[in-house]
Amino acid sequence: MVGHVDVRVLLVSAVASGQGKTTVTAALARALVKRGKRVRVFKCGADFIDPMLLERASGAPVGSLDLWMVGLEQCQSQLAQAATEADVILIEGVMGLYDGAPSSADLANAFGVPVMAVIDASAMAQTAGALVQGLRDYGPVEMAGVIANRVAGPGHAAMVAASLRGIALFATLPRQPHALPERHLGLVLPAEMDDVEALLERLAQELVFDDAAWESLRTTRFDLLPAQPLAPLLAGATIAVARDAAFAFLYPANLETLTGMGAQLRYFSPLADEPVPAGSHAVYLPGGYPELHAATLSRAQRWIASIRAAHANGTPIVAECGGMMALVGTLSAWPMAGLVPGAVVMQERLAGIGPQGLDTPHGVLRGHTFHYSTLTTDLIPAERTIKHPDGADGDAVYSVGSLTASYFHAYFPSCPAAVAAMFTR
Repeated sequence: MVGHVDVRVLLVSAVASGQGKTTVTAALARALVKRGKRVRVFKCGADFIDPMLLERASGAPVGSLDLWMVGLEQCQSQLAQAATEADVILIEGVMGLYDGAPSSADLANAFGVPVMAVIDASAMAQTAGALVQGLRDYGPVEMAGVIANRVAGPGHAAMVAASLRGIALFATLPRQPHALPERHLGLVLPAEMDDVEALLERLAQELVFDDAAWESLRTTRFDLLPAQPLAPLLAGATIAVARDAAFAFLYPANLETLTGMGAQLRYFSPLADEPVPAGSHAVYLPGGYPELHAATLSRAQRWIASIRAAHANGTPIVAECGGMMALVGTLSAWPMAGLVPGAVVMQERLAGIGPQGLDTPHGVLRGHTFHYSTLTTDLIPAERTIKHPDGADGDAVYSVGSLTASYFHAYFPSCPAAVAAMFTR
């Protein structure tokens, strides 16, 4: 397909984390769906949990956009494809609008996308205008409008609107009696929330929406380019993928990359004590929350025996972050599979965060790290990732026989050939 397509696109950002970007983006997505719009949502930067909530809100898969990790070309391709399927594209920014290298503002400017600023108005009124104008002018970016979060009532909203000096107050959301539940890596997984649908419906209903402001929004044009197929480097391979509440941190694009190279995927649940599927040519253990399920995993003897047998047989195993944590000697004193000698302990402060890349013979495999645990081991790292953008040493990458294990979360589309090599005997 060639040509171009025009679609309404907004990058939803804020001055900092904690302003309510995810809540507002979810509310806006659900509100637009209820108005009959086809909505696609993307998330800036490295994130697994927010996209799960945004997928529930929009009813469509949520992709990742990042000018470094994903790359300009693949970001453009994803946006263009979404534009052919949607009336509206929402992009939730990461941290503050100008935080990071590259930042959410860099992404907006790269594709000519207007910014919708979310402000926490709970402790301000007229100062909102100064804040929003500063966000607009610092870059600068094109400011489409403002969504005021945690608004006390119509009078408060009117004061905020009057302060904006020509910038539209697009919508308001009142203070919520209960915040979205969180834990150490972010929001509680939507699958664990009994009332997630009711929550999304309430947010959409309480979002006071300016239909005239919406209709005034311009569209953004994206060029449509022919898709480039991946080389069939994993043709005929069957890859077992752990997938349950303990192993839930997966970029959908990673799975698409594996299948795009010809692999067949078979899912199994270590938490349910399911063994590695028989006949698997490789095993993928993504990140997640094994620390919350360590007691259950320690008793999952069929799972433990099967992963040990796969390792003894030389089956390639790729274990990322939580996947690695399930293979150590002990996790928070609970015995694990023991393929990586050592102990993992949790701590209250972050042990690692940020974008990283792994140099390989096939090119740089890009990704990120984000964890609150530390591994103590006598193993010598086979290599280390490189932090972006400063080039400092990043996470250790361990090689134990056919096992590759690290805290590093790889974004597979950034270097498919390197990924195929990891999953090949």
